[in-house]
Amino acid sequence: RGELHTRDAAVDARRSTLDARSRTYLYALHSHRALSRSHTRPSTTTMVAARMTSLLPLRLTRVAAARVNAVNRAATVGHAHRRQSQAISTRAAAVASSSAEDTVYRVMSANQEVSVVTVVGTSLVREAASRHRTAPTATAALGRNLMCALLLGTFKGEDETTQVMFKGDGPLGQCIAVATHDGQVKGLVSNPNADPPLRPDGKLNVGAAIGKGVLTVSRAHPSMKQPFSGTVEIRTGEIAEDVAGYLQESEQVGSAIAVGVSINRDCEVIAAGGYMVQILPFASDETIRVLERVIPSLPSSTALVQEGLTARQIAQRVLDELEERVDLATSMTPSYGPCEEDELRQRMLRAVASLGKEEVNQILAEDGQIEITCEFCKTTSILTEQDLVAAQNEVERT
Repeated sequence: RGELHTRDAAVDARRSTLDARSRTYLYALHSHRALSRSHTRPSTTTMVAARMTSLLPLRLTRVAAARVNAVNRAATVGHAHRRQSQAISTRAAAVASSSAEDTVYRVMSANQEVSVVTVVGTSLVREAASRHRTAPTATAALGRNLMCALLLGTFKGEDETTQVMFKGDGPLGQCIAVATHDGQVKGLVSNPNADPPLRPDGKLNVGAAIGKGVLTVSRAHPSMKQPFSGTVEIRTGEIAEDVAGYLQESEQVGSAIAVGVSINRDCEVIAAGGYMVQILPFASDETIRVLERVIPSLPSSTALVQEGLTARQIAQRVLDELEERVDLATSMTPSYGPCEEDELRQRMLRAVASLGKEEVNQILAEDGQIEITCEFCKTTSILTEQDLVAAQNEVERT
């Protein structure tokens, strides 16, 4: 009875702190002064060409034809789970009603010396947590990384893709987020159940979940022979601080980044968002002094979202007296994906067909069909012999 009482107290303490807010990380504003006076980029740039980690990790599982009936019987249970998930999503939406609509917003200061990108992504992160069934700390890590990927990748060149990958030795394993230029983002974590003990200050310990290792940011475009990647050591594992450090160390861009995910006592995402401030070359000392004064005084990014501020209003708070140049503003609605079922199924078919006719025929001879799951979307499809034959013929024609 004493053990149960202690365990219940620990659970209550954990739940009471799940809405911990992320810190704001301000980097290299002083050192950027010297950099902004130079016309040339430092020789310490460490951008290297490397092949990007596959953007569509797929898990293949052989499924015997004899198990089809069992799958059909399980469908009824699956419908019940989906109804339960829909009820949870509805309740979470009601709890987070104060959050503004998901938006990514980019604007420049009136003097055109500062670029600001802001994001509100509460619904997006909630969907990601639902798809991956993540524990609270895993949700915070994945959500923060999704927000960073949107900040880095949205509004880039058409068809450009940005991948942010944390590869640490913590229980979370890899944490990957991939964003497109038009605001689509998806992600995954190796261990969605990772939920280490809280930090001494009672906040979710994302740093311990990720651990020590490397952060790699890769940018890819169809016109590139290979993606361009930069790799730095993970500083804290708290996501925003590491991404800001990467931008300073690898791309020589003075940046302030804040991202956060707020979770209530029912382990539901109630706020997610962030902002990125980048100082453009030849920014004046006065502009830098304004940022040094304003940014540290701002509430956390999740607090701003929970106040109901839109992405534009967050940008206005960040710029303060620098104000925004509205005619240069751009916005779009982010979404989780791409995960359209028909398109995803076609990509899966092509991936399996590319294994080669002999290997595919061997699998079909043994099992009769193939079950394949997208690790980003957690969508599963069962591919029949007819599906694979058609896909193989298409691959051979191309």
